[in-house]
Amino acid sequence: MRAGAGAADGVIHTGFNHEFSKFKENCENERKVVEALGAALAGSDRPLIITSGIGLLPPGQLATEQTMPASPNPNPRVASEEAVRAAAVRGVRVSIVRLPPSVHGEGDHGFVPILINMARQKGASAYIGDGLNRWPAVQRLDAAHLFRLALEKGAARAWYHGVAEEGVAFRQIAEVIGRRLKVPVISKNSEAAAHHFAWFAHFAAMDVPASSKQTQQNLGWRPTQPGLIADLDRPTYFEA
Repeated sequence: MRAGAGAADGVIHTGFNHEFSKFKENCENERKVVEALGAALAGSDRPLIITSGIGLLPPGQLATEQTMPASPNPNPRVASEEAVRAAAVRGVRVSIVRLPPSVHGEGDHGFVPILINMARQKGASAYIGDGLNRWPAVQRLDAAHLFRLALEKGAARAWYHGVAEEGVAFRQIAEVIGRRLKVPVISKNSEAAAHHFAWFAHFAAMDVPASSKQTQQNLGWRPTQPGLIADLDRPTYFEA
């Protein structure tokens, strides 16, 4: 790709400001970014790939690429998908790659490192209730491969799922963290979890299993990297 959306053969947008103290503001800024990229590519056949999140989808059921966020949706992050639909109406060749709560692997700065740091600070690795709420996951190299395929082979107005594992029980994640840090692994009820996890409690409670069957069929994407638990259970994640 060449520099600049106007001169690019295509655009992949994966950036997002994860400063959660300004989450709503950041989501609205994200809407503006998608609008600007769409305006630069409107009227061309050049693809625009936008990143969204599996966590926007209705919880407790296996979400497919056809599953859409509830409307109205209290999660401000839905702004990305709303902006994509608006861009598609303007004739932009736009599609979405939804990523799971954990995009893991070397260089991970996401939710798993947050949990590790929290367990280190609190002296315990916690989960909520029975800990059977599920996080889908994907290794970062598999995710990168998917974005390339979406750019090269993807269809306009398509939704893709960057999901290698449909759902990993949160308790399994907490257990690996506890064992590696040599701290207790404990269950918290909702009230205690709100205190333990603070702003992260919503994410710790997410139960958003998701399928990528259609993505794999349509793009020929085949995840080959280690799963979340195998990847997490390595010293690299726990280097202070």
